[in-house]
Amino acid sequence: MILVLLLVLPLAGGAAAWIAARRSPLAARWISLGALGLDLVLAASLWTRSPAEGSWLVRVDLSWIPELGIGFRLGVDGLSLLLIVLTLGLGILSVAASWTEIRERVGFFHFNLLWILAGILGVFLALDLVLFYFFWELMLVPMYFLIGIWGHERRIYAAIKFFLFTQASGLLMLVSILGLALAHRGATGELTFAYDALLGTDLEAGLARWLFLGFFVAFAVKLPAVPFHTWLPDAHTEAPTAGSVVLAGLLLKTGAYGLLRFGVPLFPTAARELAPVALILGAVGILYGGALAFAQTDLKRLVAYTSVAHLGFVLVGIFAWNRLALQGAVLQMICHGLSTGALFILVGAVQERLHTRDLDKLGGLWKRAPRMGAAATIFAMASLGLPGLGNFVAEILVLVGAFRVTPTWTAIAATGLVVATVYSLWIVQRAFHGPLEIPDEISFPDLGAREIAVFAVMTLALVWLGLYPQPVLETAREGLAAAETAVHAALPGELWP
Repeated sequence: MILVLLLVLPLAGGAAAWIAARRSPLAARWISLGALGLDLVLAASLWTRSPAEGSWLVRVDLSWIPELGIGFRLGVDGLSLLLIVLTLGLGILSVAASWTEIRERVGFFHFNLLWILAGILGVFLALDLVLFYFFWELMLVPMYFLIGIWGHERRIYAAIKFFLFTQASGLLMLVSILGLALAHRGATGELTFAYDALLGTDLEAGLARWLFLGFFVAFAVKLPAVPFHTWLPDAHTEAPTAGSVVLAGLLLKTGAYGLLRFGVPLFPTAARELAPVALILGAVGILYGGALAFAQTDLKRLVAYTSVAHLGFVLVGIFAWNRLALQGAVLQMICHGLSTGALFILVGAVQERLHTRDLDKLGGLWKRAPRMGAAATIFAMASLGLPGLGNFVAEILVLVGAFRVTPTWTAIAATGLVVATVYSLWIVQRAFHGPLEIPDEISFPDLGAREIAVFAVMTLALVWLGLYPQPVLETAREGLAAAETAVHAALPGELWP
């Protein structure tokens, strides 16, 4: 029951941290670290397993509500395993990064953080569409509290906006889930929400388009794709550091995973028809997000807009739908989580020390905190796609794969690499170089041992992915191959898109 334990440990750890914080806030932090650390060990133990059934390393299939065809169905393959490890790794780093930032209601903070992570893990594990929707919504409420209680100046506005966007789009997905199950019952006489059973359901073309659109909008909002992205800058900017890391590194990836696992395989014909539009939206998002990032004076909002640009590469890779592009999309999901998550931790460290994110009030920080300046340079270089770091490999794979499908829009998307260079260097130049803007009497300590350890782990991961990404690509191979097989079985001999 290792998959059940993967879900139970963060849920139980969050509850235990909330209770323990009544006596000691420090105990809540250590309990959270312990629960996530043990969960990471369990997840890592799956890495050496060979697939037991198809591409699945482990599966759970238990009866839940048999009258409605709803089961407690979980499964993990190489694709979901990579994202589970990313979730637990960034979860641990988020707890460490907020060690001194969160001083009020510490127990409830860690309760919400771990329950968000449990919801994300459930999304990556669920093989029943009702169960998938349950975990999709489970992420929503604790993140609302995380932003609304521990956020910054406009936290209530940002929390409500986040809730409305994600809840409304989630309801569209729920309608599509019900429509797909009913259509399957009409074709086979069986009511079920099992992922395997619903693959290959014979749908009338018009119905397939509408059902796919419900899934696509839900996943595009969470990704986020232009023009569904407007909730993201506010949520990122107002969230506490851990909230921003989880949003950028993990919640956005649930949208990409949803498209890879559910959206395209369940509706291959409709996805192929929409692919040209999605490719254009991805390319536009790369340039639009980069341009808006460069226009910001709030350092955290600048980093937030870079996510729109980086996830544009993921959207292009998914809808190019060939092996190279899909591998690039998966690698980009992981590398973006590390590099942008690190930048949010860095911005959080600056704000904790100076209580400002305004670039006009920053400058020359390298003179006071050279270790922080070096860390900022490393992660800015990763963000712009410097060779030797993971983001470069991911973006090149996406572009090479997409060029086979749409040379014009791939060329347009490639100019996003130039835009990324501008806004990434802008971060380093405005905040860490130039004249020193902080008066000498204001204390600005450099990175401590805990912060150095966090950044060292993220740096080593990005360097490893940049120099030797093959183990990650091999791990994802079986899961991606299964998704490709499901699509090509429905579209025999037809070109994509």
